Amino acid sequence: MTAPEILTSHPLSDAECLLLLAKVRFGRIVYARHALPTIRPVNHLIEDEMIVVASGSGIGIPPYQQVVTYEADTLHPDTQLGWFIIVTGTAEPITDPSDLSRYQAMLRPRLPGSQDRILRIHPEIITGIQYREATAPEPPQ
Repeated sequence: MTAPEILTSHPLSDAECLLLLAKVRFGRIVYARHALPTIRPVNHLIEDEMIVVASGSGIGIPPYQQVVTYEADTLHPDTQLGWFIIVTGTAEPITDPSDLSRYQAMLRPRLPGSQDRILRIHPEIITGIQYREATAPEPPQ
């Protein structure tokens, strides 16, 4: 595939962002660990406009409520066509045993490690950009 010469960026609505996130199963969560930003890959699903992630206790996300950022993308490695979405919001641990079991079954994690901790992210700021091939300008009339 030949890379386009010029790309244009198009903002995505919150609804479009959540629809695109629902089509992929993997992203990255950014959280504070020892007062420093830490990024970890996680599996996710979208339910009721919230992002549910399987984090596992081994990756170091604290078991209390905190502000996090979540990022997912599908960018073609050669052309850079595609999209990225960044969501900032409050993450809270899921503690209800029936909810935990249901989410663990729904997430179908593929990443290695324990999936014993499930977090729900309540989006507060959603930013999405789609990169498209620039079209030729209309000729003057």
